[in-house]
Formats: sequence, structure tokens, C-alpha cells
Amino acid sequence: MTLSGHTKPFAVLGHPIGHTLSPVMHNASMQALGFDGIYLALDVHPDRLMEVLPAMALMGFAGVNLTVPHKEVAFRGLERLDESARLLGAANTVEFREDVMVGHNTDGYGFLKALEEAFGKTVVGDSVFVLGCGGAGRATALMAAKEGAKSLVLADIDATRVQRLEDEIKQLAPQVEIFQALEKSVQIELCRAADVVVQASPVGMKKDDPSLLPPEAFRAGQRAFDLIYMYPETAFLATARGAGADIANGLGMLLHQGARAFEIWTGVAPSVPAMRQALENAVYGRK
Repeated sequence: MTLSGHTKPFAVLGHPIGHTLSPVMHNASMQALGFDGIYLALDVHPDRLMEVLPAMALMGFAGVNLTVPHKEVAFRGLERLDESARLLGAANTVEFREDVMVGHNTDGYGFLKALEEAFGKTVVGDSVFVLGCGGAGRATALMAAKEGAKSLVLADIDATRVQRLEDEIKQLAPQVEIFQALEKSVQIELCRAADVVVQASPVGMKKDDPSLLPPEAFRAGQRAFDLIYMYPETAFLATARGAGADIANGLGMLLHQGARAFEIWTGVAPSVPAMRQALENAVYGRK
């Protein structure tokens, strides 16, 4: 990669930010394309985010990604929001136009694209079980409802969080049936009946974390998707696979949300194969 006076800077902002893999995949893509750009990771405190973004626009940054908790801060602070950001109540991608900053959310796109890539279909007409209804689970549940899921099971131990999400989904897609699953016995029963199971809790980010659901919660013919991407197979996925389910981790979601962001910023299609290879090298040590 050769830097010049014409090199376009891009960045991901977070606090902390050391864990991010966005520079790995974006720089690999730009190198493969021969695109004169560089992608950085910058630690910015969320209290300073809405000061930093306009300064980056003035400095000539070509695009910015945001991690938690910046996504919600930007959603509240940006003057203009794309429909994707308005739907999910968060902005993970900032586009710098001549006169305004526009917040987008590519996480929902990445989720649906990853499902389609892994299993050959998204969630249209399916019953979807979402385990963990916080930020990531909320986003996937809303996307599944918007995409045309037949029914949704919201599984969490926080009854207030589940009810709040149910109310949001009813406003967005009143035709979708919604079930709450707060108790483990109910979660097991409703999970087994579902077509798609999405693990959206942080359990599994540590390698020795157990699966939140036992083998009897799964069956053959199910599609089990874990948003965690640090390992090829979490305990959740191993348990689902052992019961006959098809499985996929969150690497595809990370990949495709990043690819969509690059298209928004540049109008150029990134090198998805280069991005995927770089992520697999970083996460799995594949060469």
C-alpha cells in the first residue's frame, strides 16, 4: 500500500477500539482493488463524538464506521438519517456529503446477506427465535420482522426489554406473531419449534462460555446463526450442530455490513473475497 497526497482516509471510531477487525478487511479490499485509500481505527470517547465527526468531514475523511456505544450517540446527534438508521435506532456508518453528514445502518443488511449466503434464504415466511434482545438482538428481530418473518420469539431474562421490543415490532410489522420466552423451559420449547435461531447475546465471546440452550432446544432442519464471529464454532453452534441443525457464525455479517458501508461511501463495489480472506486469516489463522 503506497500512501500519497491523494490517499482517501476512512476510519472506525469506538471506545475501546483495539478489538476491531474493520481495518483488516477494508485495507485488504482497497489493496486488492488498487484503491488509493487507508482505513484506520481511532479511539474517541462517546461524549466527544459529535465534535469529532464534523472535524473529520472538514479534514477530508471519506467515510466513518461506528461501534457501540457510538451508534446510538450518532443516531441522536446526526441531522440526517437514512431509513436503515431510522428503522434500527442506530447508525454504524456515516456518509460525508458536501453539505451534511448522513447516518446509515448496514448491520441489518449484513445480517440478511449473511443468512442468505450461509443457508440459501433469509427469513421470509419463517418462525424466528431471537436469543438476547439487547442492541444486536433488537436489530436482528426488527430486520426479521421487516423482511417478512411469519413469527418471532423474543427470548431474554429482562421482561421490560422484551416488552419494549415487542411494542416496537408491533408498530413496524403488526402482521408478525410475537411470543415472549422469559423462562428457560419456555425458551427450549419455542426454540425447538423455530425455523431460524439467532444467538444475539454476548455469551460465547469467551471461548469457555457454555451454550445458553441445551441440545433438546434444537432439531434437524433448523438454521442456527450466532452473531459472535471470533471462533468458527461457539458452544451454542456446537450444541445446535450436534442436534442436526445447520449452523453459521457472525463472520459473514461483519463482512457484508462492511462491504455495504464501502459502497455507500465510494459508489465502488469492494473486493468481498479479499475482505473475507483477511477476516478468516485474522480470526481463524487461515492462510
